[in-house]
Amino acid sequence: MSADRAPSLSSLETSKSDQIRVVGRYALHREIASGGMATVHLGRLLGPVGFSRTVAIKRLHAQFAREPEFVSMFLDEARLAARIRHPNVASTLDVVAADGEIFLVMEYIQGEALSNLLRAAKNRGERIPPRVAASIVVGCLHGLHAAHEARDEHGAPLDIVHRDVSPQNMLVGVDGLPHLLDFGIARAAGRLVTTREGQIKGKFAYMAPEQLHGERATRKSDLFGAGVVLWETLTSQRLFDGETTAAILERVLFAEIPSARSLNPDLPESIDSLLRKALARAPAERFSTAREMALALEETLGVASPTEVSAWLDKAARDSLAARSAVLAEVESSSTPVPEPQASPSPPPKALPERVTSERVVEATERRAPPAEAVLDAPRPPPMARSGFRVAMTMSVGIVIGVLAAIFALRSHASAKSQAATSSTPTVPSSSPSVTVQASPVASASTDVPAAPSVSASSASSAPSPRASAPPAQRAPRAAPRGTTTPKGLMGLPSDRE
Repeated sequence: MSADRAPSLSSLETSKSDQIRVVGRYALHREIASGGMATVHLGRLLGPVGFSRTVAIKRLHAQFAREPEFVSMFLDEARLAARIRHPNVASTLDVVAADGEIFLVMEYIQGEALSNLLRAAKNRGERIPPRVAASIVVGCLHGLHAAHEARDEHGAPLDIVHRDVSPQNMLVGVDGLPHLLDFGIARAAGRLVTTREGQIKGKFAYMAPEQLHGERATRKSDLFGAGVVLWETLTSQRLFDGETTAAILERVLFAEIPSARSLNPDLPESIDSLLRKALARAPAERFSTAREMALALEETLGVASPTEVSAWLDKAARDSLAARSAVLAEVESSSTPVPEPQASPSPPPKALPERVTSERVVEATERRAPPAEAVLDAPRPPPMARSGFRVAMTMSVGIVIGVLAAIFALRSHASAKSQAATSSTPTVPSSSPSVTVQASPVASASTDVPAAPSVSASSASSAPSPRASAPPAQRAPRAAPRGTTTPKGLMGLPSDRE
C-alpha cells in the first residue's frame, strides 16, 4: 500500500474525506499515502449480504491514465504481479477502470513502512536492533525470490524483476511479518516523463549500477537494492546520499562502501563481507539468488521471531499505528450501499486497452503459499465479452458476404429479364447448381439475431443445372469461407518480459 511518500501521523489527521466514492465494487475512502505517480486510499470491497473487506487502492494520477504506453505497461506488469502468492508479498487483487481513471486494488496490511521506521529511529538517535533488521530484510528477500522464480501455467519463467527494492516498498506488519510492495510498478514508472526531483534522487540511491547505465535489469539488480536497504537498516544512515542527482549517481557508481561494523559495533565482522558481496558493482559477483542472500544473512545475524518484531514495532511506531487504527475503525464502521449492477458501465479511459477492461486481473483470495514458493493462478477461461466480440465479427463478415451476393443476384436477375423480353420461350442457362450464402451461421446458431436473407448465386461449372431450384428451407447452409475466420483475441501475457 506504499506510494512514494508513506503516510505520516499528520497526514492521517488531515486527510478526511467528506464524500465516499464508489468505484466498481469498491468504496474509496481516505488518502493514506501519496507520490508522483499515484495516491493510495483506504478502500472497502463491497458485497451482498453485508460482506466487506478492507483493501488499499492505488489511484493513478489522471495525466498518467491518459498515456497509452504507460497504461499498457502498467497493466501488463499488474497481471504478472497478480500471479505472485507469498506471505511476504502484498497481493495485487484487482484493476478497475472507471470515469477515465485507473485503480490498482491491493491487499491492505496494517503496519508501518520501513522508510518511516528508519526516519523515526534516526530522529531518536537509535538503531533498529540487528536481529529485527535482519528479520525484515530476510522476509522481503524470501518474497523477492518467490517472484523471481514465478512461472506461468506452461512452466515458462515469467522473469519478474521488482526494479525498486527500497525502504518505501517494505512494510512491517503489526503481526511482525515484513512485506514487499509494488511489484511491477517501477517498470511503468520508468516511463514517466516528469516527476519530482526528490523522488528521482531517492530512487537512484537504490538502483544497481547496470540500471543507471541503461542496461537490462535482472534479479541481481534487485539484490543490489536489497543490499543498500540492509546497510542502511543496520547503520541508520544513508549509503548513497548527496545534495544533487549527479552526486548520488557518482556515489552509486564509484564510491567505496563504508564498513557497517565501523558505524555499528554491535554487528559481527562477517557482516561486512556479506554486504560487500550484495553491493558488488559487477552483477556476476553478487549472490546468485535472493534466497541465497537470505540464508547467508540468517546465518550471520540470526533473525528475530515475528513476536519479537511485533513487540519492537509497537514501541517504535505506537503513535502512528494508533492513529491508523482509528482511521481503519472509522472506515470499517461506515455504511456504504452495495452498488447496483449497471446495464451500461462507464467507458474506460481512452488509453486503456480493450482486453483489460473486459476481465478482472485476479480474484481476491486468502490462500497463502509456503515462504519460498510462488503459486500461480490457474489460467482463466476467456470472458463472455470476448465471445460476443467474435460473434459480432462473424456476423459482420457474413452480412457483408450476403450483401455482395444480393447485389450480384440482382444484376443477374436484371440481365435475365432483359433476355426474356427478347425471347418468347424462357430458357435456363447452363450453369452449376445454385448455392445459398447465408449470413453468419455462427450467429444464427447461438443468438436470436435473424440471419441475412438467402441469395442464390451462380458460378461457372460444366454440370447441368436443374430447371427449378429447391426451396430455401431445404438447402443446407454453407459455412463461412476460410478467409472470414474471426481474428485472434489479444489475451495472453507478453512473451518478452524484462
